[in-house]
Amino acid sequence: MNTITVHNEGKEIYRILLTENFSSLAQAAGDAGMSGCRLCIVSDANTAPLYLDEVSQLFKSAGYPVFTFVFPAGEQNKNLNVVMDLYEQLVLNHFERGDVLVALGGGVVGDLTGFAAATFLRGIRFIQVPTTLLSQVDSSIGGKTGVDFRAYKNMVGAFHMPSLVYSSVATLQTLPERIYREGMGEIIKHGLIRDRAYYELLKEKYEDVLRRDPDTMLSIISRSCQIKREVVENDPHEKNIRALLNFGHTIGHAVEKLMSFKMYHGECVAVGMAAASWLSFKRGMISEEDYQDIIDTIRSYDLPVAVHGLYAEDILRTTKSDKKVENGHVKFILLEGIGNAVVCHDVTDEEILAAAGEILH
Repeated sequence: MNTITVHNEGKEIYRILLTENFSSLAQAAGDAGMSGCRLCIVSDANTAPLYLDEVSQLFKSAGYPVFTFVFPAGEQNKNLNVVMDLYEQLVLNHFERGDVLVALGGGVVGDLTGFAAATFLRGIRFIQVPTTLLSQVDSSIGGKTGVDFRAYKNMVGAFHMPSLVYSSVATLQTLPERIYREGMGEIIKHGLIRDRAYYELLKEKYEDVLRRDPDTMLSIISRSCQIKREVVENDPHEKNIRALLNFGHTIGHAVEKLMSFKMYHGECVAVGMAAASWLSFKRGMISEEDYQDIIDTIRSYDLPVAVHGLYAEDILRTTKSDKKVENGHVKFILLEGIGNAVVCHDVTDEEILAAAGEILH
C-alpha cells in the first residue's frame, strides 16, 4: 500500500491510500478515527452494481452499521435536488454529527457527497473511495466539493477535507475505454504545470498506461497525487498557487457547458490545455516545438485537441460566468515552459477568442 499524507499548517489532516483492492478499506477507516460510527455509502447507478455490495459487506463485517444511497449517473444529476434527497435519507435514518458519508464512485459522486458532508449538520466527516482514474488523481484530493447550478459547473460548493482517500487500482480494469482515457487529461496537466520529468515519463510509458498495467498506474497515480498534495498544502483554499491546477479549465469548462456535458471533463480539459498551450506559444512563453509536443502527447492518449459545432464568441461569453473570474477579468493559467505554470490576469478578450478559434474545427 502506498500512503501519501496531506498536511495543513504542518498538521496531518488525512491520508491518501493507494492499493490494489478494497480489502483494507474498513481497517483504514478505523485507523483514521472512524470506528463505531454509522456509514452511508453514496454511489451512482454505474458504480453501485460493480462495487457497492463488496464495499458494504467489508464495512458490515467490521461492525459498521451501513446505509446506502444510489442516484442516477451523470453530470446532470450533480445538483441540489439530489443533495436534498440525500439529506432526507440521512435525516430519516437519524444520522448524527459523528457519522460518516462514503463517496464510492467517480468525480460526480465525490463532489456531491463531499458537498452534502460539508453542509449536513454544519459538517460531518466523509471518505473518498474514487473508482475512476480522473477522480483518483484529481477530484478526490484537496477538499473542493460542489454541485452544478443550472448548468453552471461547480458554482455551489464548499471546502471540506475528506477524512480518508482510499483508491484501488483494480477499479480501473472495469472502466469503459473512453472514461479511462479521460483521466489522462488531468494527469498530463500535472506534468505540464509542475514536473517536466513526469510529463516526459508519461510520453515514455503511454503503452503501459493504455494497457492499464497495475504497477505503472500505481506509480503514475502516486506522482499525480503528490503533485496535487503539494499544491493543496501550500494553498488549501485557492488563494494563490492552487489556481495553477486550473490549467486547461478556463476554456475547458466553457466547452463542457456549451457541449451540454456530452464531452467528459478530462476531454474538455484536454481541449482547454490545447488552447492554453497555443496562447502560451503565441505569447512567446513556450517554443513552437514544445507546443506541438503537447498537442502530440494529448493526441497519443486519444484525447481531443479540438471540438466541433461551437463558436468562439460563445466560448468567450461562457468564460465570463466561470467562478475563476476576478474583478471582471478571467484568471488564465499559462505555461512558462513545460513544468512551470503561471497565473495571468491580463489575458484579453481578443486572445481568448483567438485561442478558442484554434480549437474549433
